[in-house]
Amino acid sequence: MGAGAGCGQGQLFLRSLLFLLLAGTPSSRLAGGQLRYAVPEELEHGAFVANLGEDLGLDVSTLSARRFRIMSRAGARQHLEVNLENGILFVNERIDREEVCEAGGTCLLHLQLLVESPLELYRVEVEVLDINDHAPTFPWQEYVLEVAESAVLGARFPLESAQDPDVGTNSVHTYRLSPNGFFSLEVQTRSDASKFAELVLERALDREQQRAHRVLLTALDGGVPERSGTAHILITVLDANDNVPAFDQPSYGVSLPEDAPAGTLVIQLNATDLDEGPNGEIEYSFSGHAPPRVRELFHIEPRSGQVLLKGHLDYERASLHELYVQAKDRGPSAVAVHCRVLVHLLDVNDNAPEVTLTSVSTPVLEDAPPGTVIAVISVLDRDSGDNGRVSCEVGPDVPFELRSSFRNYYTLVTTQALDREVVSEYNVSIMARDMGSPALLTRSTLTVPVSDVNDNAPHFLQPSYSVYVMENNAPGASICSVSALDPDCQQNAYLSYSIADGHIHGMPVGTYVSINSDSGHMYALRSLDYEQIRSFQIQVQAQDAGFPPLSTNVTVHIFVLDQNDNAPVIVSPMPRNGSVATELVPRSAGPGYLVGTVSAVDADAGLNSRLSYQLLQATDFTLFSLAPDTGELRTLRSFLEQDATRQQLVVQVHDGGQPALSATVSLLLSVVETMPQTLSDFSEFSLPPEASSSSPVTLYLLVSLGSISFTFLLAILILTAIRCRGDHHSHQGDGCSPPRCHCCPGSRPSSDGLKTSNLMAQPPTGTTAATCLDVPGGGPPGYCYKVCLGPESAQSDFMFLKPCSPPRNNEKDPVKRSQLGQHLQVSKQIKQPNMDWLHPSTQRPALKRYQ
Repeated sequence: MGAGAGCGQGQLFLRSLLFLLLAGTPSSRLAGGQLRYAVPEELEHGAFVANLGEDLGLDVSTLSARRFRIMSRAGARQHLEVNLENGILFVNERIDREEVCEAGGTCLLHLQLLVESPLELYRVEVEVLDINDHAPTFPWQEYVLEVAESAVLGARFPLESAQDPDVGTNSVHTYRLSPNGFFSLEVQTRSDASKFAELVLERALDREQQRAHRVLLTALDGGVPERSGTAHILITVLDANDNVPAFDQPSYGVSLPEDAPAGTLVIQLNATDLDEGPNGEIEYSFSGHAPPRVRELFHIEPRSGQVLLKGHLDYERASLHELYVQAKDRGPSAVAVHCRVLVHLLDVNDNAPEVTLTSVSTPVLEDAPPGTVIAVISVLDRDSGDNGRVSCEVGPDVPFELRSSFRNYYTLVTTQALDREVVSEYNVSIMARDMGSPALLTRSTLTVPVSDVNDNAPHFLQPSYSVYVMENNAPGASICSVSALDPDCQQNAYLSYSIADGHIHGMPVGTYVSINSDSGHMYALRSLDYEQIRSFQIQVQAQDAGFPPLSTNVTVHIFVLDQNDNAPVIVSPMPRNGSVATELVPRSAGPGYLVGTVSAVDADAGLNSRLSYQLLQATDFTLFSLAPDTGELRTLRSFLEQDATRQQLVVQVHDGGQPALSATVSLLLSVVETMPQTLSDFSEFSLPPEASSSSPVTLYLLVSLGSISFTFLLAILILTAIRCRGDHHSHQGDGCSPPRCHCCPGSRPSSDGLKTSNLMAQPPTGTTAATCLDVPGGGPPGYCYKVCLGPESAQSDFMFLKPCSPPRNNEKDPVKRSQLGQHLQVSKQIKQPNMDWLHPSTQRPALKRYQ
């Protein structure tokens, strides 16, 4: 087991070393010479080749011990072998040169000789020599050669060559032909030195005399002994193709509808040939100069001559197709003949009209006159005849029509005036119909937008507006909004609002209200006073931005709603000389005696001016009663001895507003035995009967005019005083006091009138002063007036005069109201009283007494 493994490893080492030596690794033991021997093929086993031991100079006795051997590839045939006893190289098995060396040329066997101890390698080449052991052979033992009877003399017909696996002189050397009277043989040599034979026609053939000829072809090699091979050749004389096909007629004509389907038979062609066999068999095809379009549309059956439709016909593309067809027999040297087929297409109504807008002028102005050209339309139908005649029309219910200018051209024109506000865009349907059967229709839609023209004035959403504004509103507050619409579009519909010029009570309307030009919101610029102005109207204008601009006016009625901002004013009895009103009552007065009537007025309206009278304080409440509606003061019982001779009463008058405002008056009643002839204080401010009963407006006008005149004069005096004081402070330097406003409710009433007015106005230079004037008086509430000066107070003019809100706490201090009642007088700032709620009896406040 161990010895076998060692032997295997030794052989592996020797083989590796051998490969290294073969690769050219130098070795002192390797012989540098090379031996070459020649041996013929087909020698028997054991035939001597060479004495290698002698030629290599080896000791024959040591060959076996040194393992002298021939190296060969695994699986390769061992044609030669070495005898180790004598060193002779001999044939081990039969050598076939044609098998060992398939390719021609020199055939060599390369031997690698190896001897060990020491290791030596020798190379030996053994050339295998060819012997003539093969005869030439033909591929076929007999074959047929066809020769036309019309073949010319000298025509050559190459023959099949014989094959000989031997090489050199042992291969095919020459050819021989058996004797005959028509053909000779010529042997030709190829570039590789191989030989082939050609038949040469030496005599004209005649198929009618002899249809076939038989000859024997022999191939000879150059070996010794000479070997040969033969083949029989049958030469068939073919009939000459001396007749050409002929068509029935040189030209054909056929009609075909353009919508014929593929596969339709167009025409059946027929040509005849007098020859027989292949010379009489005819094949049809398109001639070489047939256009590609014809080959795409048509197909010819080569054997039957049927012309079939292959593609789609189109009359509008080509109404006539010209086919050139050739017919040729299948014989040699066939001659083709031609004919022409004219295919006339019949038009079919397969094309709908085409509508093209060649020129469009849109949008069109809505004020365009009738007959205005909107578009130019062209109509085309690629069919012919009636199939190509087209009529064109527009759809119904559109203000357009088509006018034909010339054939297949139309103009689209307006037929009536357009109105964008009614229809802003028209989709005009244009229908084109041909005269074919069945008729084809094409419908095309043209969109015609109508361009706006400023032909519509704005209109307000309401024919007029009524606005109700509560008096004493804040300046700048929104009071209403007007809105107008313009059916036009874009710039023509952009509206701006403005207030028309006018006057309200002699003042420009722009000093009362303003309007937002974009939104139409209206704003009050001043605080409205129901007692001064109860209603007014203005004209608001809405104007578009078109050219020329159009405008519309609307009347806005503004009604001022009353607010309970005026306290009642007691006009009777009037205190005399700044004291309380006094009255004499006879002690003999019985129950129901009318002592007098307390009369008051309220400048408000409605419930705000409805007055109620109440006995607030009395020395003896069981002695007097006061009518709540009329203000009549009457006795409840007769006077008693223990009753005080001086009865002091406080009467309160309040209106029906929410919250209610009130005024009080103090009365001093003296109980006397006899009545004097003088009038009492109840008649100091009695209204004239004719004024109170018939014309209260006259009284209002007189009081208002006097109040306004007094207010204006008083304001001038105040302004002059402020300016003088401002100049005084400006000369004193940089000390200035902040502006203050002492309004009327904080002032004490005084009998001095203007002397007790609380006037505080110390504005610094460049500021606005607020100055308040307290108009004293026990009856009406005071008013606060703001005198507004500009930044340059020294040069400012009087700009704004606003009354303050009246005090509403008069009902909480009856004593103070009593003191005010003693100084009751008609203030020049009292608003015009409202007599709506006065009882008729209160309009004559004169004292009614018993004499």
